[in-house]
Amino acid sequence: MAANAGFELAGRRIGRDAAPFVIAEMSGNHNQSLPRSLEIVEAAAKSGAHALKIQTYMPDTMTLDLAEGDFYVADKNNLWHGTTLYKLYAEAHTPWEWHKAIFDRAAELGLIAFSSPFDASAVDYLESLGAPCYKIASFENTDLELIRKTASTGKPMIISTGMASVAEIGDAVEAARSAGCRDLVLLKCTSSYPAPPADTNILTIPHMRELFGCEVGLSDHTLGVGVSVASVALGATVIEKHFTLARADGGVDSVFSLEPHEMASLVVETKRAWQSLGCVSYGPTAAEMKSLKYRRGLRITQDLAAGDVLTQNNVRAIRPGGPITSKYLLVVLGRKLATSAKRGDALTWDLLA
Repeated sequence: MAANAGFELAGRRIGRDAAPFVIAEMSGNHNQSLPRSLEIVEAAAKSGAHALKIQTYMPDTMTLDLAEGDFYVADKNNLWHGTTLYKLYAEAHTPWEWHKAIFDRAAELGLIAFSSPFDASAVDYLESLGAPCYKIASFENTDLELIRKTASTGKPMIISTGMASVAEIGDAVEAARSAGCRDLVLLKCTSSYPAPPADTNILTIPHMRELFGCEVGLSDHTLGVGVSVASVALGATVIEKHFTLARADGGVDSVFSLEPHEMASLVVETKRAWQSLGCVSYGPTAAEMKSLKYRRGLRITQDLAAGDVLTQNNVRAIRPGGPITSKYLLVVLGRKLATSAKRGDALTWDLLA
């Protein structure tokens, strides 16, 4: 299947012909404070991120208020060990009455604001706010009814592929396409928190692009920015990272979230990585032309008269070079000069007898 040629999202180009689209994911880092949420929006804009994403759900639309079995996070290695799913979602959710204030502040600052809906009612609510696009979270990428509902808006969609098999991704893509989504981005994602770099397998990115014929990016839960920057070299056109004002402030996602100076670095370094891709190219670039003269070339190292024989004592390959490159040294040794030459002269073919 041919790869997508890219598309426009709220006036911003998404594709390999544009710098990577960087999304700052607020998630639950607002710590249940609207003023803090707005500070995060402002910090994301100042960092240079292109978009800010939130999540739209209520704890009751996500799970049941139970503290038994799998409703309780018992795994001691889990970041959220010791709580229930209901309490986790109650702490992490963004109150729906905050959405408009967050979206409005983002718009004032030139940020594209959007959200991840987690059920049909969330899609309807986000539509009432004029959301420009939608993100389907990894844990919802097998919820085909949610994908169809979201796709029916006709807005661009971003789908994270954490945990999904090729067949499951195929089902999600088919559901989105058949329900009206034309502009689609798949994000390679590892759904562990934080994710070890060794588990991210970003070599999947070009394969995914070829297989599903759409834009592909990275939802990055690793620490730092290295994996995200590397993904750009493999064709990632969208980068999503969780974002907070300071990890020390705590919050459900703070451990694997970037701080503002790190987000600024991500924006700069992913753009540099994209700029460096260029095309397959050999030979000097226009900028290198002035450097050619500093290659090694053959030059006279002693004052010589016509008829003198060139030897290793009076001609050498040095910098700056000249018309005769160093590979011809053995060719000219033993030849006589047709005219005199002084120390430092570039050896030229017309100097030879």
